[in-house]
Amino acid sequence: MTEVPALRLSGVSKHYGPVRALSDVSLDVFGGRVHALLGENGAGKSTLMGIASGSTRPDDGRTSVAGEPVPALTADQASRLGIAIVHQHPAVLADMTVAENIRLAVPPERMPDGNPRLWMVELLRSVGSDLRLQDRVDDLGVAQKQLLELAKAVALEPKVLILDEPTAPLGPEQTEILFDQVRRATARGTAVVYITHRLAEVREIADEVTVLRDGRTRGHANVTDLTDDEMLRMIVGRELASTFPAKNPDPAGAKVALEVDGLSGDGFHDARLVAHHGEIVGLAGIVGNGQSEFLRALAGLRQSTGKIVLDGSRLRGRALVRSTAYMPADRHREGLLPAMSVRENAAISALPSFATGGVVAGSRERSQVDIELAKLSVKTATRETNVMALSGGNQQKVVMARALLAAPRLLLADEPTQGVDVGARSEIYTIMRDVAASGVPVVVVSSDAKELEGLCDRVVVFSRGHVVAELTGEDVTEEKITGAVVNATTHRQETPAAKAAPAKATRLRDLAKGDYAPSLVLALVILALGAYTFAHNVRFLAPFNVTSLLTLLTALAFISLGQTIAIMTGGIDLSVGPLAGLLVVIASFFVTDGRSPVMIALAFVIMLAVAVVSGLLNGVLVRFGGFTAVAATLTLYIGLQGISLLLRPFQGGFISSSVTDVITVSVGFVPVAFIVAVVVAVALELALRFTRWGHGLRAAGSNEGSARRLGLKVDRIHVLAYVGCAALTFFGALLLMAQIGVGDPTQGVSYTLSSITAVVLGGASLAGGRGSFIGTLLGATLIQEVLNATTFLNLNQSWQYFFQGVLILIAAAIYTRVRRRTPALV
Repeated sequence: MTEVPALRLSGVSKHYGPVRALSDVSLDVFGGRVHALLGENGAGKSTLMGIASGSTRPDDGRTSVAGEPVPALTADQASRLGIAIVHQHPAVLADMTVAENIRLAVPPERMPDGNPRLWMVELLRSVGSDLRLQDRVDDLGVAQKQLLELAKAVALEPKVLILDEPTAPLGPEQTEILFDQVRRATARGTAVVYITHRLAEVREIADEVTVLRDGRTRGHANVTDLTDDEMLRMIVGRELASTFPAKNPDPAGAKVALEVDGLSGDGFHDARLVAHHGEIVGLAGIVGNGQSEFLRALAGLRQSTGKIVLDGSRLRGRALVRSTAYMPADRHREGLLPAMSVRENAAISALPSFATGGVVAGSRERSQVDIELAKLSVKTATRETNVMALSGGNQQKVVMARALLAAPRLLLADEPTQGVDVGARSEIYTIMRDVAASGVPVVVVSSDAKELEGLCDRVVVFSRGHVVAELTGEDVTEEKITGAVVNATTHRQETPAAKAAPAKATRLRDLAKGDYAPSLVLALVILALGAYTFAHNVRFLAPFNVTSLLTLLTALAFISLGQTIAIMTGGIDLSVGPLAGLLVVIASFFVTDGRSPVMIALAFVIMLAVAVVSGLLNGVLVRFGGFTAVAATLTLYIGLQGISLLLRPFQGGFISSSVTDVITVSVGFVPVAFIVAVVVAVALELALRFTRWGHGLRAAGSNEGSARRLGLKVDRIHVLAYVGCAALTFFGALLLMAQIGVGDPTQGVSYTLSSITAVVLGGASLAGGRGSFIGTLLGATLIQEVLNATTFLNLNQSWQYFFQGVLILIAAAIYTRVRRRTPALV
């Protein structure tokens, strides 16, 4: 322990509107010690650590690191000062791979020179993770994401390590590995802040403890100076008679409510389960052994074979979904509707019961939601508060409120108390017991054997996808549950296809989920369409036509590459078409016969400046003006088109042929401009995959909050993305100018839709974070080929639009389906 605190927070306060998150809180964290931070959900723990890690600005208070005051700590500055945080909800980037997430979080100087990929694999193994570097984070489970987050923090060897509920999704073995990493960190002199709701962990790992309640400090002491009851009293502000409610005295004597026989699916095989009325059944096992997949199958959310009988009726398909309420382990990904209010999240599954003639009775909905929120003691300013403004535990209560309001015949809960404080956990246990007592069977998956012991009447143990033990009555103890888990000797059942070619299947699945799968599909379609058209009209591949096609393609390619940059951030630029048209109109006044080279060069500078200002205006409106990307760029679309029509109401101002000849010069039958476009696309693709700019661009589009936590300047990335989009549109406008040879205010408009189409065909996600410049180039190629081929196939112009629409629908359907498929357990 050092004399000077590694981190000191003094008199910190933070308000969110009328809600007081923190009030005059102070905390000293010393090197070589583990400082536990306890409190109920909403007590202010995560807010305080957000301030400590620079992602949240306090209203009042002072921060110092290693004795040096830091007036306005930012996430980037905190990282440079040696502060690392593992968030309760991992700050990972779902659209990027495991390796890319690590590269973005770890400064280049900390990466080894020799073999960084081997170093990353060893880093992951050190925290108990067997992830592959090429795995897409979007495909990972909650526990795997948490281990990745931990690996990123460990790699930094920080001076201050903040762990916010790190064990919530982890199993016992992974938890022990985490504790070992914590002990190694403190041995190096690292100060560790450890947020948890589990007092047993505090006893095992912490040296001192600070308790927050309602945003204020309620106590601080060495762990050895406090009993568990004293800590609980400080946390909840009252005595807790018992964490767990009384069990059903004779559950086995009741009528059978749920009977599952021979259920098999991806991750589990030949599973059997029986639940009686009034009974809570627990599913135990090390994370990833099939219990969660089995639970999803019971909810009708996963394909399975076998028999599920509920109250004497065999259920499958939609009937199974309608009869069950499922609480997922990952509430952010599956449990919550982040853009909606607390009321809307709680009521959405029960809306039919509030409706008469298809119209929801608002007063009845609000009344029932209020009753359920009160039962669960959900802490929220109002029922109309955005659900994401709540603490993690209160979000979990909202998920449970939705399940209960749906009045299910079967309640299924996967890790229902993950990230929930002691007091709220007790309330959730009581509610689940009341649900069971009402005659609704409850099935719970939990990685906490102590929780299963206290809550469940029956526990079914899974290992490698098989049921290996069933415990009832007095046999439901932590010791016997853990013993059944660790002593299991079963092996996972493999399908014949998986046995035949697992490596090949894995490679194909990786390819299908990768960013280059759309490019491969597009290349095949381009070749097939070219071959078909040539077979019907040999003039299709005549040098003159190829040159013409590639010249037209180049203009669309440049504009589409710019559109890709904007869409990669989760934005869109509807103004690119009118901008291209305006730039051509400007050129029609200056790039004409008789003008001096200096004037022509000045015209190009003016055109580029107009493009940059246009992109800058879009970026500022989106990031600082409160406009959506569609609203901002549509406004500019109208404005730029209006200026073009004002300058050139009709066609006029012929472009100098000497200039157009230079722009359209060819090598053989291939235009030089097309070669330049290909080089630019390849360069942008390489930058996207291997530079910090590219990683930052994808990160900002994938998850803005996580990107900010990583210290990325998200606002600057977005603004520069629009500037880059406009700059590439300038180059597209040069080709458009050379093609039409005259100032025409209407010629550029069509490029807006065409550029978006090219980007979508290339496999980019309109939500941001995913895409490929190579895919965009191929998408533009296919569009231009379709337009050209219809002429050679003697089809009228309407077929051009028809084919483009069909291509977009097919691409969206295929790529969305492929990327949403969850990988099989192996």
